Amino acid sequence: MRHHRKLKGLSQERLALDAGMERSYVSDLERGTRNPSVRALGRLADALGIEPKLLLEASVGGPSI
Repeated sequence: MRHHRKLKGLSQERLALDAGMERSYVSDLERGTRNPSVRALGRLADALGIEPKLLLEASVGGPSI
């Protein structure tokens, strides 16, 4: 998720606002300390303008979300 967020030039705060979430929740997801619900995954993907499946693909050197 961090990769896609940075590609879009978004801060965690902006992504959280666009997805209707708390910034701390987005931070926890990026660090891999929490797992998103299916609903949250959809909201994040919508805010990023990508397909939800892209958030599930493993990234190099970090958690998949």
